[in-house]
Amino acid sequence: MKIMNKLNIKIILHPKSLEDIKKDRNEERREITISKFKTYDLLESFPNPEKDSEFINIVGIPIKLNDVIDNFLLYTVYKNAVNFIITEDLGILKKANKLGVSERVLSVLDAINLLIKELPKEKVKHPIALENIELFNLNINDPFFNSLRNDYPKFNEWFIEKSKKGRKCFVYRNIDDSIGAILIYKLEDEEIHSNPKLPKKKRLKICTLKVISLGFKIGELFIKIAIELAINNNRSEIYFTHFTKDIDYLVDLIEEYGFQKVAIFERNNKEEDVFLKKILIKKEEIGSIKPLEVLKKYFSNFYDGIKVKKFIVPIKPIYHDKLFTDFPKRQTTINEHLKKFIIEGNTIKKAYLCNASTKKIRAGHLLLFYRSEDEKAIVSLGVVEKVKYNLRNKDKIANLVGKRTVYSISEIEEISKKPTIVILFIQHFHFKKLISYEILKNNKILRGPPQTITEIKHNKYLIIKKKGGIDERFTFN
Repeated sequence: MKIMNKLNIKIILHPKSLEDIKKDRNEERREITISKFKTYDLLESFPNPEKDSEFINIVGIPIKLNDVIDNFLLYTVYKNAVNFIITEDLGILKKANKLGVSERVLSVLDAINLLIKELPKEKVKHPIALENIELFNLNINDPFFNSLRNDYPKFNEWFIEKSKKGRKCFVYRNIDDSIGAILIYKLEDEEIHSNPKLPKKKRLKICTLKVISLGFKIGELFIKIAIELAINNNRSEIYFTHFTKDIDYLVDLIEEYGFQKVAIFERNNKEEDVFLKKILIKKEEIGSIKPLEVLKKYFSNFYDGIKVKKFIVPIKPIYHDKLFTDFPKRQTTINEHLKKFIIEGNTIKKAYLCNASTKKIRAGHLLLFYRSEDEKAIVSLGVVEKVKYNLRNKDKIANLVGKRTVYSISEIEEISKKPTIVILFIQHFHFKKLISYEILKNNKILRGPPQTITEIKHNKYLIIKKKGGIDERFTFN
């Protein structure tokens, strides 16, 4: 019942069920059940099975009152008056098999297993500095919302209405508990009444994305969270509406990750732009597009065919933990529990520095990160966006990587004493199943633990891809 309420599934009772309840000889229990019965809507104008000879031939002529009631209940599914019946009555379940409607006549356990798959999967690994809470926990009078009230005169009414419905958000609070950033989202399955109209489809809507506490890459983090929410909930698209300004950093950010302006939405005699990002892409939509264009236009999708090289990249746990803060097996630090960000962990675009001798890496190539020391396995995947070779100037390197690297300025200075490779890459997925050194060795992918960046052949990558459980929906080859 709790699951169905969350999914806004209407629960109705058949009037014939009341006849069954009234037969209960336990007066107290009977009255309690009847009182509960009255709290639900009844199925009005229900179909009558008694004149349907074909139906009666299948289920049999009813002998007892129970059989008559069972037939009336089953007939509602048979005639498509309802979607499902949930029952523990073995007689009804057996008759449902004869009728060929057993997939719509469910035991309680079957119903739970079916419906629980439709519940929003909102558990996304995120920094402790972010809270994932209901709107009603926020102070509507926080100055953070002033600009939203200016753009949307009815913002307060909207906020109160959505709070009552349990709308959730991700929020970052400053030290003084004021709001520094917020992502409000909603799972939808409806038409968007824009110009042009966008057809009904399962989408994730970004209702509000705003950041005023700058310098922590929170905007990028919100994009990453929104994409993961969409994937977890089988949403094919993400969209939001926005009053675009002449200088608009939010638009600049989202366009980097594949959001495109697709329509206009009119609100309060003002026009908002509708920005949409496709998550699940049909193969024919990609066509002959170049690997790097797939990366830029359709992230989190990527090309992994024979046109791109694949490299195993060793990384120490101390650096992997900072660069990939969403790694499932990672332990959080004391600073994180003090609500501090690891900024390079918030980013989608990251930087890897090394003194390797290779000069084969190019934009679009795949990086398979091998976590040494503890896991001793390939654990994460990234796609190269840009690479620079033979850098020796620490300031030039620092400017190039910004806040996207795990290294401090002093560490960059030490690395730059030798010719340095800077690889700017985009994080995609962590492997569902880690590819251990034993697997790599037994499949002749590696001869020994990798000490430097190592290229592997495409057929060896396919072994890693299969054993690691990469989701084929997001790969193009």
